[in-house]
Amino acid sequence: MTTPPDDVTPAAHDPEASPAARPRPAAPSTLAELERRAASRHGRPAYGHDALIACDRLVRVFTTDGVEVQALQGLDLLVAEGELMALVGASGSGKSTLMNILAGLDVPTAGAATVAGRDLLTMDARARLGYRRDVVGFVWQQTARNLLPYLTAQQNVMLPMQLHGGRRRAARTKAAGELLSMLALDHCRDRRPHQLSGGEQQRTAIAVALANTPSVLLADEPTGELDSHTAEQVFTAFRTANEELGTTIVIVTHDQAVAGEVRRTVAIRDGRTSSEVLRRTERDAATGRESLVAREYAMLDRAGRLQLPAEYTHSLGMAHRVLLELESDHIGVWPDRTADGAARGRETGGEGGRESESRDGDEVTEGDS
Repeated sequence: MTTPPDDVTPAAHDPEASPAARPRPAAPSTLAELERRAASRHGRPAYGHDALIACDRLVRVFTTDGVEVQALQGLDLLVAEGELMALVGASGSGKSTLMNILAGLDVPTAGAATVAGRDLLTMDARARLGYRRDVVGFVWQQTARNLLPYLTAQQNVMLPMQLHGGRRRAARTKAAGELLSMLALDHCRDRRPHQLSGGEQQRTAIAVALANTPSVLLADEPTGELDSHTAEQVFTAFRTANEELGTTIVIVTHDQAVAGEVRRTVAIRDGRTSSEVLRRTERDAATGRESLVAREYAMLDRAGRLQLPAEYTHSLGMAHRVLLELESDHIGVWPDRTADGAARGRETGGEGGRESESRDGDEVTEGDS
């Protein structure tokens, strides 16, 4: 949080100034103006209309022994076609639940989710089976779940093609060979999984997941059991599939090295997307040198909720409630300076006070003050 500029009048920025002294956005003065604004919204495209993956206020509730647990609490996520991105989050944040929903292995409780035009909430069992076979590929962390032990690498890649149907054996053999060659696995074609290294097994699993040319490839901790060098080889295979086949790839990972290799990393916390890191290459105008620049953004969901970093809120003594100020080009977020607000701030470690509770983060919702 930044302090208001010194050259701006206190009445416009002081949170303790009287409401009458602070400027407010002009309210529409006529009913016609309100109707005009409402009518202008009708022509807007639907949320996520141009995204390959669109999750809109997604909710997943589990019930165990009569106790409800909300794994996803109104999560929003958009993934464009052709993206290679990573999902990160602490254990229990909801990222694995989201992956299972996108893979067609679980059904959301509420909200909306579409992948390549398929509605994940309305599909019946048969449609869900076709979705898993044709639209998404999946790579598990445990290599034993990806490959059949009694088949060679090439036979494992050919099996999804055979189950799908529509190709002759010669065509399946050729396609499987091309996938293995693309992922630098020519030497593994006739080897069974126990004859492959961990990295070779995972790269073969990627080839299996790509066998039916899916729109989306999902990977759950694909480098979790591998050393850093082998993990880099596996990630190179993902990058190759993304660049050469145009496959959209979403990777769930705890590995910061993997997360740092993608252009976009989305963090999930408490069942919602909390922040994004976007990376881009910039060229220095003077020297011509290229450098990778990363910038982190907080996520504003469809309900107007914003998760603020805990270190920010604790340092300013923000707890329970904050004051919002609408400016011409930004929204100011201020600590509560009332008597009870200051007391709450001291209790949570702000303004030199002693920290008495531990929290992962704080949330501001549009309109709260």
